[in-house]
Amino acid sequence: MRDKTKYQGIIPAFYACYDEEGRISPERVERLTGLLLKKGVKGLYVGGSSGECIYQSTAERKTVLEHVMKASKGQMTIIAHVACNNTADSCELAAHAQSLGVDAIAAIPPIYFHLPEYAIADYWNAISAAAPELDFIIYNIPQLAGTALTLPLFRKMLENPRVIGVKNSSMPVQDIQMFKQEGGPDCIVMNGPDEQLLAGLAIGADGGIGGTYGVMPELYLKIRELFDKGRMEEAREIQYAADEIIYNMCKCHGNLYAVMKKIIAMRDGVELGSVRSPLPALTQEDMPRVAQCAEQIDAAIRKYCEGEKYEE
Repeated sequence: MRDKTKYQGIIPAFYACYDEEGRISPERVERLTGLLLKKGVKGLYVGGSSGECIYQSTAERKTVLEHVMKASKGQMTIIAHVACNNTADSCELAAHAQSLGVDAIAAIPPIYFHLPEYAIADYWNAISAAAPELDFIIYNIPQLAGTALTLPLFRKMLENPRVIGVKNSSMPVQDIQMFKQEGGPDCIVMNGPDEQLLAGLAIGADGGIGGTYGVMPELYLKIRELFDKGRMEEAREIQYAADEIIYNMCKCHGNLYAVMKKIIAMRDGVELGSVRSPLPALTQEDMPRVAQCAEQIDAAIRKYCEGEKYEE
């Protein structure tokens, strides 16, 4: 049986960390890693959507992962998303991730061209072969990648013994059940959509990887804790509170990642810079709502993570 424990928990998707000129900031990468380590998350998912990977060079992505590994000090599960829109660059990032000692690599399918499933399988297997010591996780996010992970493609990928499961960011919770059943008892499926973490756990997800986990990890850690204790009504209340915060953050003109990075600067004193163009940056008109979202997070943490109601 595969040891699944290192993937069972709350794993924030790591945010891109820039300096004031928009360059990767190794210092800020390490500060954010240290902050999330201190808050008790299970691991980090590095170089995915939240990391703005499609707007970064392979050299930049290597730098980010190197400094995450340096600051995490072997105390967290590290999953490196290595997909680029060509096989050679993806394999280069996979080999680099293995050289650093990460726990697993992950990849979306190639985007833009609609490839046949055998070509997608060849692409994923080539990436996996470039890092033969690492677990491989398929990243299923059809609403952005333009390609959905079908059961026939998943069956084909399961022929590769390094394929351990799926980071599932499709919206139907049922997809988690299908991948779990198809993959068998050793298969790992991580819930992707943050707004349905509790539903994903209830249907069998091993844990969660989420883009908003980094800005309010306390809430998601509490959801997981209460779920594990069978206290579903309390967990659902916190899920609703987190969702309301997400909906409010999404009302800003600036991109969601710009909003969350600013909130981290406000709440935790860790500056992460803005987002990389063409993602829209925050405007001055956004700032009252950003401050409101920060206060919503503070209030939810006080209510659900520090109050007597949620203590044993």
